[in-house]
Amino acid sequence: MNRDQISGASRHLKGRAQTALGGLTGDPARQVRGAVNQVAGGAQYAYGRVRDRAEDLAEDGRHLAEAARTRADHLIDEGRDRARDVRRRGADYGRQAIRTAEANRTNTLLGLAALAFAAGWLVRSAR
Repeated sequence: MNRDQISGASRHLKGRAQTALGGLTGDPARQVRGAVNQVAGGAQYAYGRVRDRAEDLAEDGRHLAEAARTRADHLIDEGRDRARDVRRRGADYGRQAIRTAEANRTNTLLGLAALAFAAGWLVRSAR
């Protein structure tokens, strides 16, 4: 409960008392002032409730933003870890391919020659 709610409620009660007192004494001016204070107090109380709710929503928004930032940081870290793993596996596969090519030099040279011949045959102009 904020100060607008407290002030509004007290002004509303004050207005009710003024209206009742004006009715008992037969003073129409006091009754009108009491009605005005009742309405003004009710409006101020409603404003205080809305303001309180808006502050709650703003706080909820801050919490949601913090949770989203934390989740994004986690996803970024997870992406970095995966990228490192893929890089490491790629380097391992490359080293393994080089070892295999060096261990089988004749087969590697024959394979490269066949690939070069096939590429040349595919890109040649038709005669």
